Amino acid sequence: MARISGVDLPREKAIEISLTYIYGIGRSAARRVCDLAEVPRAMKTHQLDETEVVRLRDAIESHYKVEGDLRREFQQNIKLLMDVGCYRGLRHRRGLPVRGQRTHTNARTRKGPRKAIAGKKKAPTKK
Repeated sequence: MARISGVDLPREKAIEISLTYIYGIGRSAARRVCDLAEVPRAMKTHQLDETEVVRLRDAIESHYKVEGDLRREFQQNIKLLMDVGCYRGLRHRRGLPVRGQRTHTNARTRKGPRKAIAGKKKAPTKK
């Protein structure tokens, strides 16, 4: 099993698809990595020999920021927005949609499950 950037790649898939299991590498980046490493895109992961795995690993390390480093950079960017106190940072802090979506309805992914609000009690009527 090929292990690149701390990720075990699936054995029975083409290497072009297997590389997308690495955080930060999509389909187009996987194609570029295969071309840089001179590995056929259609080759299955279990068919790779050790030299090809090393070439893939080197191509990824030299040209892309992936996995932990990339996740850390995203978190630092969000933390910076919150520290600066800009609008996007406030939305992150409050757990609301950041990019202008409506929140009156929808936005359940960011807001979480609905919270029940107790209704007003009716005043007793006099007879």
